[in-house]
Amino acid sequence: MTPDWTPLDAELALWQRADLTLPLWWRDDDATAPTPALDRLHDLSVETGLPVHLAVVPEPALPALADVTRDREMLIPVVHGWAHRNHQNPDSKKSEFGADRSAELALDDAQRGLTRMRDLFGDDLIPMFVPPWNRISEEVIAGLPRLGYSALSTFMPRNAQNAAPGLERINTHLDPIDWRGTRGLVNANTLITQVTAQLRDRREGRVDNGEPYGLLTHHLVHDDAIWQFTQELVTRLIRGPGQPWTMPRQ
Repeated sequence: MTPDWTPLDAELALWQRADLTLPLWWRDDDATAPTPALDRLHDLSVETGLPVHLAVVPEPALPALADVTRDREMLIPVVHGWAHRNHQNPDSKKSEFGADRSAELALDDAQRGLTRMRDLFGDDLIPMFVPPWNRISEEVIAGLPRLGYSALSTFMPRNAQNAAPGLERINTHLDPIDWRGTRGLVNANTLITQVTAQLRDRREGRVDNGEPYGLLTHHLVHDDAIWQFTQELVTRLIRGPGQPWTMPRQ
């Protein structure tokens, strides 16, 4: 089925008519090593002109990944937890940094993650914390700034600019993967409807347009349909009101 981009194109035209801009960013999770999929992610980033904040899992990350990203400025490393290991009770949703775990132990892992990532990536690292499964307890959030983190990224529109004092919240808003079903692409027209509604809410002032609008991908599990949709979506947004955003280095 050919996607119907008409609703989104119409919404983007309204943005341009109103002379509005959309801060746009891209986060891709679960990197640990150089792969052909990572090469494809990088090439798509270059093609569209939108950098990718690459959420790297620190414990299993290979030095070769740092070697690859060092020569690819469109790939910006950020910290994806520690080991991407679930510590929740069996009846709770998965989380490495959730409420079922001691905050002290969780913060120890968050510190180890930052230290390991700085050892690997040096000044290329952005101290953004991305909790696996996008879940994290409030107690752990409160402790992140003192470890050296300056930003937190989960999923869904933020309700405040800062997650804690000194910790900016920069969330993602669209994930094209059908995790609970086929693990392929969510119906493309459903995604287009979702993006259109999200942008309408921003244009009409119901949602904070100061927060960069975030695309969330997982390059290691993409099929061709996911790659194609991602390319078409980012191209349309950049051609319209989208302005590439990256987390400032400190």
